Amino acid sequence: MAEESIITPEMRQAIGMELEPVVMEVEKGHLRRFAQAIDDPNPLWQDEGYAQGTRYGSIIAPPTFLCTLRPEGQELPFQNPLRRRLNGGNRWQFFLPVRPGDVITGRSKISDIYEAQGRVGRLLFILRETTYTNQRGELVARHWGTNISY
Repeated sequence: MAEESIITPEMRQAIGMELEPVVMEVEKGHLRRFAQAIDDPNPLWQDEGYAQGTRYGSIIAPPTFLCTLRPEGQELPFQNPLRRRLNGGNRWQFFLPVRPGDVITGRSKISDIYEAQGRVGRLLFILRETTYTNQRGELVARHWGTNISY
């Protein structure tokens, strides 16, 4: 006898739904502390004098800085019956650099939900697509992520 699906009607209705946007103003100190935290000595992230001589004209954020703006903590519009969670993978596409003073808005939608059987039991996959725009409405980056619950 097949097990009953853990995907509820509420979960199915959430596919394609846009979640509440996340907005953050980028500060120069955030960029410096982030670069230090990931031990990235690239002067483009921290040294204004160096960065002014580059094609960017000022310091910019390391590409991985957008991970701090990901709306992972957002409430989902449904109850997840599984308690343990892990990152199932990420894919990024970058368009414009993020600069101090930018106001970045992350808009995330649930692109798919499916389940599978794993060694630890049932697995629930929640896929999201997030777009990041700056204060001018320009597309800065796009992210596709998979969260796995078990």
